[in-house]
Amino acid sequence: MIDRCSISLVSIAMISGVYRLRELEEAIASDPQRWRPMVFTNGCFDLLHAGHVRYLQAAKTLGRSLVVGLNSDASVVALKPQQPGFPPRPIVPENQRAEVLAALRSVDAVVIFSEMTATQLITTLKPDIYVKGGDYQLSTLPEAPAVEAVGGKISLIKIEVSSSTTAIVKRILQFGSHPDSANS
Repeated sequence: MIDRCSISLVSIAMISGVYRLRELEEAIASDPQRWRPMVFTNGCFDLLHAGHVRYLQAAKTLGRSLVVGLNSDASVVALKPQQPGFPPRPIVPENQRAEVLAALRSVDAVVIFSEMTATQLITTLKPDIYVKGGDYQLSTLPEAPAVEAVGGKISLIKIEVSSSTTAIVKRILQFGSHPDSANS
């Protein structure tokens, strides 16, 4: 029997579908037919919800493989500063977020990165298609110049389910402060 302490010590190298950048780069180079055309996206994916799942499914349809760049815990802290009355982000640790993403049928690989943008991953992996949600604009997308430099295309995918980790946390916190919630 494995105890909880042992589970938390599981290396990302032991999680199927989760790669270090160098390993993923080598895998793509050694078997381009499996990976190309490659679709790439990135984000925090803190509390995975239906909006994330549908977005990733739609992204996968644009190519042969889907690689997800996952913001590390440190980069999530920098990108999502703690709001008063809210728990610090990320709520779910990076290795667990990576494992959940890698288990999705639409995701072929997950790579954790610590930078504020995915520019370095794009420069290294050279995706054929870079995907973000339709709530982004090309003019404000920090990765756009890197995608263009490697000859990739950018696709913005319409958001089908409007949800977010922040909205989910708000709903939980509001329920917790409701007078009837003590009886639940």
